Amino acid sequence: MAALAYNLGKREINHYFSVRSAKVLALVAVLLLAACHLASRRYRGNDSCEYLLSSGRFLGEKVWQPHSCMMHKYKISEAKNCLVDKHIAFIGDSRIRQLFYSFVKIINPQFKEEGNKHENIPFEDKTASVKVDFLWHPEVNGSMKQCIKVWTEDSIAKPHVIVAGAATWSIKIHNGSSEALSQYKMNITSIAPLLEKLAKTSDVYWVLQDPVYEDLLSENRKMITNEKIDAYNEAATKVLNREQTDEWKGWMQLVILIYHISGASTFLPVYMHIRVLVAAYLFQTGYGHFSYFWIKGDFGIYRVCQVLFRLNFLVVVLCIVMDRPYQFYYFVPLVTVWFMVIYVTLALWPQIIQKKANGNCFWHFGLLLKLGFLLLFICFLAYSQGAFEKIFSLWPLSKCFELKGNVYEWWFRWRLDRYVVFHGMLFAFIYLALQKRQILSEGKGEPLFSNKISNFLLFISVVSFLTYSIWASSCKNKAECNELHPSVSVVQILAFILIRNIPGYARSVYSSFFAWFGKISLELFICQYHIWLAADTRGILVLIPGNPMLNIIVSTFIFVCVAHEISQITNDLAQIIIPKDNSSLLKRLACIAAFFCGLLILSSIQDKSKH
Repeated sequence: MAALAYNLGKREINHYFSVRSAKVLALVAVLLLAACHLASRRYRGNDSCEYLLSSGRFLGEKVWQPHSCMMHKYKISEAKNCLVDKHIAFIGDSRIRQLFYSFVKIINPQFKEEGNKHENIPFEDKTASVKVDFLWHPEVNGSMKQCIKVWTEDSIAKPHVIVAGAATWSIKIHNGSSEALSQYKMNITSIAPLLEKLAKTSDVYWVLQDPVYEDLLSENRKMITNEKIDAYNEAATKVLNREQTDEWKGWMQLVILIYHISGASTFLPVYMHIRVLVAAYLFQTGYGHFSYFWIKGDFGIYRVCQVLFRLNFLVVVLCIVMDRPYQFYYFVPLVTVWFMVIYVTLALWPQIIQKKANGNCFWHFGLLLKLGFLLLFICFLAYSQGAFEKIFSLWPLSKCFELKGNVYEWWFRWRLDRYVVFHGMLFAFIYLALQKRQILSEGKGEPLFSNKISNFLLFISVVSFLTYSIWASSCKNKAECNELHPSVSVVQILAFILIRNIPGYARSVYSSFFAWFGKISLELFICQYHIWLAADTRGILVLIPGNPMLNIIVSTFIFVCVAHEISQITNDLAQIIIPKDNSSLLKRLACIAAFFCGLLILSSIQDKSKH
């Protein structure tokens, strides 16, 4: 009976689903899966190397099975053929050295691990013209930066492949301190642009740190915990909120440009919101430079000259070529003066930096006292127009800050945003203090504070943001609004910062479009005077008469391209004109000072002859 039922069932199944049907179904499955893989490959890009690292599973202890592909075990001949005439550089700590040895042994299995491990290790295979170097730089610091920077110079032969990474050495020698992590973040942020520049001509890989077996670590390595390694890896992957800052600068600058070209200055609500954008730019100036000096304690003249050159080179050239006063480009003098205020505040005795303050909370009080005196000084100048004008009417300051024969315009513009840089410095101090005490949760996907505090701050921020917007929209008197603006603009700025950064997801993403414009925001602001606008910003440059839309498209394209090129030229010239050697730098500064003193004297003589 069972056999009969089996045979009947078999005939029934074969009637509906034969081997032929199975083959057709298999063919359809193959075609569908091939189409899916093709679409996935096209969507993700042609490089499927990411599968080798991020998507897969372990088959046993030492076999890694990536999704959609298999790892190929290269023979010596295959490796040499792939690497013929190549130069590969490994730069970093002992973990990178292990990668170096593993890589070299693919080319030459007899290569021995010998000699002093804490030094550079060269390797060369002359038969294939392959050169592989290990460069010992166990910390992400100035030494590593200088090594990488040399490769960015046009006259230097660049490695075809660069493999870099470091972190555990910093954790070990600094005993896992939060200050070392902050320093790591600063240093890797400064190195990132160099690696991005190298990535245009070389393959660049930054190696994240593998976890450790904490129970097996020796006593002198117990501080190298997986929690610390994750923090360093997160800092490396974020590198850092610089993109968010550039994004912020980018959309601020684009809104300001649209404001100028559309003639919206007559609309008071729009004007007040633009004033907030300018204040936000200065807030970033206070935050960024305070953070740099507070963490690094680098008060050397080289850093100051680099910033001042970057800010002022284009403006000084335009002042000479276009016969315009320095104050004509008012925003550059404004940022320059505030940068010097930040520098002098922190550089004057007693110099209080994060490393010193970490040993004794008394130094935190000392820094707050310094900021308090700065606030008093700002208030004094803001409400003493006579004292302010006496200071900036002295020669040669008067030649830089006069417009139409007096410094009133400079006093007015300085006074509009007089508190915002101070607010930025204070915000930086509070942020770094909270960061040191590990009150902030800066991981991806995590809110910045605990859920209750984050929700409360978000609510307050949204209410503040809307309240300021309503107030600015209802503003009727420009003089009264300008009087209130210095004190209340920080409300809108802080509200935006908290809304943008408290949610973990919002904090971890940014717009590359606006960030690109943010990197050239200074050049965009200056170039608009002569390329995009006309008649000293009172008109619009017309290249194609009779077609306003086509004219604005063409002139904008030219304007952005010129601004970007000028930005690159300025950065390149800064490296040439501002040497790192102090004696050479001082000699060069003396020559530059003599040149400009000569110009100022000639200008004064010319003014007297006119009268």
